Amino acid sequence: MQGVNRDAVSAWLTAHVDGAVAPFTFELIAGGHSNLTYAVTGADGRRVVLRRPPLGHVLASAHDMGREHRIISALAGTKVPVAPALGYCDDIEVNGAPFYVMGFVDSFVVRDQATARAVLEPAARRHAGESLADTLAAIHAVDPDAVGLGDLGRKEGYIERQLKRWYSQWTQSKTRELPAVDDVYRHLSARIPEQGAATIVHGDYRLDNCMVDAAGDVVAVLDWEICTLGDPMADVGLLKVYWSGPHDAVAGLAAPATAVEGFLDRDDVLARYASASGCDLSRVDFYVAFAYWKLACIVEGVYARYLHGAMGADNDPSAFDHFRAQVERSAENAAALCAGIE
Repeated sequence: MQGVNRDAVSAWLTAHVDGAVAPFTFELIAGGHSNLTYAVTGADGRRVVLRRPPLGHVLASAHDMGREHRIISALAGTKVPVAPALGYCDDIEVNGAPFYVMGFVDSFVVRDQATARAVLEPAARRHAGESLADTLAAIHAVDPDAVGLGDLGRKEGYIERQLKRWYSQWTQSKTRELPAVDDVYRHLSARIPEQGAATIVHGDYRLDNCMVDAAGDVVAVLDWEICTLGDPMADVGLLKVYWSGPHDAVAGLAAPATAVEGFLDRDDVLARYASASGCDLSRVDFYVAFAYWKLACIVEGVYARYLHGAMGADNDPSAFDHFRAQVERSAENAAALCAGIE
């Protein structure tokens, strides 16, 4: 199993995770383009989940397993649904990189339209949009200081810091020149809205980074690796990019799961969030442009890691052209929105 030292990890699990019973089987859970996620089943049938960084080329400061483990541990007592944190290993001698273990949540990740139709009835699809918006409002309502996350990041200047961070990552990862990324960076940097009170910001919030049950309730929010403190509107802008309802023009993703009949449309999801959070969405277009731009930077990093064989796949560049195209499309969408942002 690539990415897992079976003997060393098995010994660690037995020693550090309460109730873990060897021998263990490991199964790579498909779908991740960043951290690698494995379902681990013990001899007694109990399942847990192991998360580790991607193989090979990894940007400095990215894929911080300790950070992700700390966040889900802190949120366990809040209204934000997360998987139980069970253990963290920072000894790279065990598995070549830090990793953490969390409880297995037996529910659904709705990544595509076939899954949406198979696991959610139309009423549950509608409720999934409502629950997703309500859960995002719950994330933003958490007091970071009260849960021990007050030092997770600087509370002021979030967008400015994010622009600088992702532009730096872009320059380190880029596989070719793309002037739209540079132009949008300059345009947004000169027009940053005033930030209100800092909240926890997930950083990659969307339906397929959550688990939902058959009723459509969000039962676990996943993928906290780039979570920090800052402007909650950044999460809202990104959600608008990812979400395309059955009557919406497609935004960030082709054939999104949320285009299946029964799901809310994009503006209805945002209206639900505004109602649940009390947030003013009048400047949302800035944050949508920022989200498209950030997505271009993130996907370029994924594309670069694939080209370097970081996910253990065959190193055939043409196999990853869809990532390259997504980067270019996202940059173009950001540039188009910037034309209307003064």
